Amino acid sequence: MTTEATTSFATYEDLLAVIEPAAGGREILDPATGQVVGRAPEHTVEDLEAAINAARAAQPGWGALSHAERSGFLLRAADAVEANAEALAVLLSREQGKPLNGPNARFEVGGCAAWLRATASFELEPEVLVDDEGGRAELHHRPIGVVGAIGPWNWPMMIAVWQLAPSLRMGNTVVMKPSEYTPLSVLALAHVLNGVLPGNVLQVVSGGRDVGARLAEHPVIGKVMFTGSTATGKAIIRSSADTVKRLTLELGGNDAGIVLPDADPAAIAEGLFWGAFINTGQTCAALKRLYVHEDIYEETVAALAEVAKKMPMGHGLDENNVLGPLQNRAQYDIVANLVDAARDSGARIVTGGNPDESRPGHFYPTTLVADIDNDNPLVAQEQFGPALPIIRYSTIEEAVEKANALDVGLGASVWSSDTAAAREVASRIQAGTVWINKHGNVDPRVPFGGAKTSGYGLEFGVEGLKHLGQPQVISY
Repeated sequence: MTTEATTSFATYEDLLAVIEPAAGGREILDPATGQVVGRAPEHTVEDLEAAINAARAAQPGWGALSHAERSGFLLRAADAVEANAEALAVLLSREQGKPLNGPNARFEVGGCAAWLRATASFELEPEVLVDDEGGRAELHHRPIGVVGAIGPWNWPMMIAVWQLAPSLRMGNTVVMKPSEYTPLSVLALAHVLNGVLPGNVLQVVSGGRDVGARLAEHPVIGKVMFTGSTATGKAIIRSSADTVKRLTLELGGNDAGIVLPDADPAAIAEGLFWGAFINTGQTCAALKRLYVHEDIYEETVAALAEVAKKMPMGHGLDENNVLGPLQNRAQYDIVANLVDAARDSGARIVTGGNPDESRPGHFYPTTLVADIDNDNPLVAQEQFGPALPIIRYSTIEEAVEKANALDVGLGASVWSSDTAAAREVASRIQAGTVWINKHGNVDPRVPFGGAKTSGYGLEFGVEGLKHLGQPQVISY
């Protein structure tokens, strides 16, 4: 298998020049300005069929390589991402809206390179299950075949790498379908990666819902990886039934955080803020409802408000900004409607909640909502934007009960000056990951997955690799 030399693109316009169709295509707009960023190809189901066939033809040769050889390709892919980091980050900022600085566009591109390197480093040896006078049994993990990856618009590049890196490492080939909102970012990333990867092991098909539906049901696809809403995840489960596909689903979350009465509000305020407002709140595992003990409730609300006031929001290419617009108008409307309903119910708007409708772009101000009931829609529904409800509680049992009351369980957090007390509370929360004194801090070495309707299957680390392989026991 041969590869082309790594190409470096000086600007995001140079990247666009190689991924835009020669004619036609669908215009993608900057969510901060409404200006055209570029044109995305409008691939069809027929284009998907061609991509799947190419990936299927390439898989045996790719799967025949050793783990070390495939890891070498991932390391070269990481180098290629870093060689094009600024062009990729600017394109991402313009298409998705997130600022260059803070935990945003440059951070995301850097995370892509780091995840590729980490995935290349994991050791996955056959596991000896039995080795005695009765015989020997070994557990191996073989390639599944062709993996279908369907990604979201909030972290389009990062989540694409979360899907493709372990898939490729395990010897599968990949056909990706990016969100219709952010196809350019994924097409550009794939172009950079394909400069060093063997031909046809990674394909991107930029199409509509019909393309995604066909990918989920296609008989050649052995596994689907999906990050997105629970409703779409359920549709994928139904579509996959006839072919009994393997699935990894990271679905909707409405993560709870519990602040224990011994916490120091001033010390935790910035951690709480970024747990909730990273990527302007558009993160599956962001802190979306915060339960604070009545003894420190007002102090915590005030400390959060002080942090919020210091975080500038605006166009992503302005180096001063760390918060950006919502990526699309539909999401803006969801957030605005939930905040308006909370205000109408008598909740207290501490800061924000007053968007400037004359301003171009989908900007919704950083909003803190206090004195709100637990059954208010802003609490009970996932807002996926820059609005955080803060709920008062009296006892730990009450807080845990409220945190567990919803049918989602992606992540959660506990905030306390006493780690032992926080761990005890964490053990009672129904979520795939519970962080202590932080929220949403994912690590490529640490498995990540949801509970309840937040999905199933694991990503990251050696366990994540195993979920991209077909287990096979050899017994003799």
